[in-house]
Amino acid sequence: MLGIEHPVVQGGMQWVGLAELASAVSNAGGLGIITALTQPTPGDLLKEIERCREMTDKPFAVNLTILPTIKPVPYDDYAQAIVDSGVKIVETAGRNPEPYLPRFKAAGIKIIHKCTSIRHSLKAQKIGCDMVSVDGFECAGHPGEDDITNLILLPLAARRLKIPFLASGGFGDGRGLAAALALGADGINMGTRFMATKEAPIHQNVKQKMVDASELDTSLIYRTLRNTARVFKNSVAEQVLEIEAQPGQTKFEDIQPLVQGLKGRELFDDGDLDKGIWSAGMVVGLIDDIPSCEELITRIVDEAEEIIQQRLGNMLNA
Repeated sequence: MLGIEHPVVQGGMQWVGLAELASAVSNAGGLGIITALTQPTPGDLLKEIERCREMTDKPFAVNLTILPTIKPVPYDDYAQAIVDSGVKIVETAGRNPEPYLPRFKAAGIKIIHKCTSIRHSLKAQKIGCDMVSVDGFECAGHPGEDDITNLILLPLAARRLKIPFLASGGFGDGRGLAAALALGADGINMGTRFMATKEAPIHQNVKQKMVDASELDTSLIYRTLRNTARVFKNSVAEQVLEIEAQPGQTKFEDIQPLVQGLKGRELFDDGDLDKGIWSAGMVVGLIDDIPSCEELITRIVDEAEEIIQQRLGNMLNA
């Protein structure tokens, strides 16, 4: 459906999904994704898409995340820029993408919608999405409020969905890919793991911090606001949790200065690990090197094939 060699997709990531990373993933046989809202205007998005085309002749996608924002976002204009660009795959996330589906469909664009529950996956199927990315509790960013892990979500998706789906959250190696396929998924979506690659456009300090981290080094913030987000555990995340732990209802205004998005972007640029927050999944516990995207995808696919053919095959033949 996507025209890619390997069932490995790079998730859309704010400040990270630039042409350098997307093209490297696509050139390695996966599906790279440019993050639309990382670009300050729809015009800038068109330029970034063209820049990516200069780096790869393979398919790549654009992520459009539809969320409530402090500053209004011209989502219609970004959607139209995606159509005008000629890109044929879109990853949508956040709120219901239904208002944008007719123009995407008319342009021959395949739509992958990111979902954190089976009910949302079924709704995405019903409104006409071509594929869903099922995001388990392990994931970076917003895992929803149900706290269901992929060991349950993926078999449920396989049982109830008629459209293809990707497994997202907690994936970073060949064991994960083999497991996802065994659980019924058609491929994996990785965000955090692709942050720790040579081509990821973020400071080396951030990459190394994730290499050094364990599976315990993430925090769940915004729980009191029912807008849970999984981020890397640093001093800023700890401050947010301290505010949320205080008696009474948490006001976003009390934590807003700590979590402003631009601080996260500056952190990625200058490597000051306590300047802001950044999304990271529990998969940081599985990250122990910083390979190129080609090295990473090749290794994951080779590991998965060996597990399926050798380990599992030998069990059947024993």
